[in-house]
Amino acid sequence: SLSGLFCAALRIGVLRRRPEMCKIGMPNRNPGTYLLREPPYFCIVNPPTGGRNEPDKNRNDMYLEKIDSPADVKRLSVGELTLLSGEIREALLHKVSAHGGHFGPNLGMVEATVALHYVFDSPKDKLVFDVSHQSYVHKMLTGRRRAFLDPAEYDGVSGYSEPSESEHDHFVIGHTSTSVSLAGGLAKARDLQGGEGNVVAVIGDGSLSGGEAFEGLDYAAELGTNFIVVVNDNQMSIAENHGGLYGNLQELRESGGNCACNFFRAMGFDYRYVADGNDVGALIGAFSAVKDAAHPVVVHINTLKGKGYARAEQDRETYHWRAPFDLATGEPTAPAGAEGYDALTARYLLERMKQDPRVVAITSGTPSVMGFTPERRREAGAQFVDVGIAEEHAVALASGIAKGGGKPVYGVYSTFIQRAYDQLSQDLCINGNPAVLLVFWGSLTAMNDVTHLCFFDIPLLGNIPNLVYLAPTCREEYFAMLDWSMRQTEHPVAIRVPAAEVSSREGFVAADYGELNRYEVVRRGSGVAVVALGSFFGLGEEVAELLKERTGIEATLINPRYITGIDEVLLSELKADHRLVVTLEDGVLDGGFGEKIARFYGTSEMKVLNCGARKEFADRFDPEEFLRENRLTPGQIVEDVVTVMN
Repeated sequence: SLSGLFCAALRIGVLRRRPEMCKIGMPNRNPGTYLLREPPYFCIVNPPTGGRNEPDKNRNDMYLEKIDSPADVKRLSVGELTLLSGEIREALLHKVSAHGGHFGPNLGMVEATVALHYVFDSPKDKLVFDVSHQSYVHKMLTGRRRAFLDPAEYDGVSGYSEPSESEHDHFVIGHTSTSVSLAGGLAKARDLQGGEGNVVAVIGDGSLSGGEAFEGLDYAAELGTNFIVVVNDNQMSIAENHGGLYGNLQELRESGGNCACNFFRAMGFDYRYVADGNDVGALIGAFSAVKDAAHPVVVHINTLKGKGYARAEQDRETYHWRAPFDLATGEPTAPAGAEGYDALTARYLLERMKQDPRVVAITSGTPSVMGFTPERRREAGAQFVDVGIAEEHAVALASGIAKGGGKPVYGVYSTFIQRAYDQLSQDLCINGNPAVLLVFWGSLTAMNDVTHLCFFDIPLLGNIPNLVYLAPTCREEYFAMLDWSMRQTEHPVAIRVPAAEVSSREGFVAADYGELNRYEVVRRGSGVAVVALGSFFGLGEEVAELLKERTGIEATLINPRYITGIDEVLLSELKADHRLVVTLEDGVLDGGFGEKIARFYGTSEMKVLNCGARKEFADRFDPEEFLRENRLTPGQIVEDVVTVMN
């Protein structure tokens, strides 16, 4: 996502040959010409008036322009469906390159989605897409094509399945490994009511590494009725796959689905294999054969992630999701920023690995979260572990490594750490093992898709006993905290990595954080104390300056550093010459950091103003507007301070 962690389009000139004849590929040296993946090996692109990146508004012969519902798909011949697939792929290239979004997953699922809608009868037959970052084609075929053809409407649909958009979407889905369980529930509800229709779960091979996928598959045999699971096997997760299951998937591919060892049959499924999962005709045959089946069945399709754009086929990790980029070069359209905390973390950990063989970096399917590129992963060797999309296992594994004397560092996006709450509480914190968790992108403005919000980690982690959750304000403090957390052996420690651009702060930075819950007084004043947590420390500085400018109040500015506890000594001292304490946190207020301080002062005369976001599932919001709506701009906060003081 994406959103998106965290969610999509690519601008090119219109191909003057039919799309099935010209596979978009590597740029040639000559402007307007592209080298192709298969014969013919080049195709001249004639940019329309608006430039190479503008779609051709004069094309009236497109099949896609005439698709308003799945019923229109069913009217086409197999040959026409192949042409439609080419047009869909071209539309994806236009939109994703111009707008950003999930690139490779959607390009690889074009033919399969066309075939699904040709064979099945949505919405009577229910299609559930795992993660749903491969649902763009589904949206095009279910009345939402304008959001992929007209740049003015690019933001008209979510990057994920969304029931409010269409009766063909059944769940809001943005996290992985969920489709089999959700679809299993639909099938059970159908059976309980004596209903009809097929239930189809679409899941990628990468998502099979998640525990919920196994649980859903394990349950499916119990249904004993119609339940179809389409396994989209493109031999990739976000990065490469990890786990013993993938050896069996390889055996199945190499044997054409006929090897004796078959994971899906062992789970109680009937099984069919499609060797070319990008062949519309073959897919229609397989789906037709299992439609209305009276028992659970897996259709295992072998697809090519990023199909149709050579760069995406060759570098499937980079092109899983892309910000807007230029088709000819593959380069981002926005200039690259300075090195971020992800890359800095990778370099730091690699250096520590060289010094100490006990250090191990762990990721759950997102190695880029800590800046571990393929090259850095190779450099780390066995000291880098990707457990697949399995956050629960990652936390428990880190606890076990720490118990055994290792030094595990688990990097995870804020939106995904919630998937492992029980393991955080039970496997890690009850046992008190000194594992280190790095929580990235924890912020109100990191991601804005409803499925990938990153503002709930403070209430989630901040209230687990035994855990020390730290909030650094700058580069120097972050690495001081990371260094301490890897040295100490008394606590499980999480660090909320700053979500803003890398910054430095002048002044004292502590080297030891073992005396828990001791806040740093950065500037001593009176009347008002501003307690600015982590990424919002810069906002606290602005508030203090503006408050002085508008009211003359010299506020005390405090860097609390610890999310999981309060500095009772300091907070008690503030009662002597302060009337108001203002807390700033880059997350939701309910259950958050500021409420701990408000509770401490509850029976005193001290007033407390908690500044953060209201509790809600916000979706596709403008970050600046979102901050204004939650009164989190410096001017608004100062206005509220003056109101409370008066």
